[in-house]
Amino acid sequence: DMIKVLVRRITTNNRSPQVIVSRAHPDFVRRLFELDVPEVKSGLVTIKKIVREAGFRTKIAVASDDPNIDPVGACIGPRGSRINVIVQELNGERIDVINWCADPLEFIARAISPAKAVQVHVNDEEHSARVIVNDNMLSLAIGREGQNARLAAKLTEWKIDVKPYSSILDTIDNPEE
Repeated sequence: DMIKVLVRRITTNNRSPQVIVSRAHPDFVRRLFELDVPEVKSGLVTIKKIVREAGFRTKIAVASDDPNIDPVGACIGPRGSRINVIVQELNGERIDVINWCADPLEFIARAISPAKAVQVHVNDEEHSARVIVNDNMLSLAIGREGQNARLAAKLTEWKIDVKPYSSILDTIDNPEE
């Protein structure tokens, strides 16, 4: 069986060269997308950032300058054909492909996917955001052991605090708290 790896560097010691390879580095995922998504290879779709917890989940932000190209759709492919090839290569690792956005509010809301944000409040001074989600989306937004929220924070480079919608209602009902 052949496996794909990313060559990180080649070092030469006294006797022979040493090749350092990785399947966990985010650039490995970047190369897989370049191999399997023609729009990424040609530059029509740009990978803005990749964050991952190898073996579990990857979040990838993509964009295109061409308004006729859907960057997320291009990466996923017809009926998931392109993304499925990459997921297989990564042994079932979940991949969230997110449309990159320069607006922090919108980008943070997208990054918390697969959950849907109801509201996003940002504090520019602290570079933090409070993301409000419906109560039934809370566990999805946070993810297993906080993984989804943690990766969303790394992707956006903002501190993210996920709160259920009911906590906002509680604050309105009980303002003294």
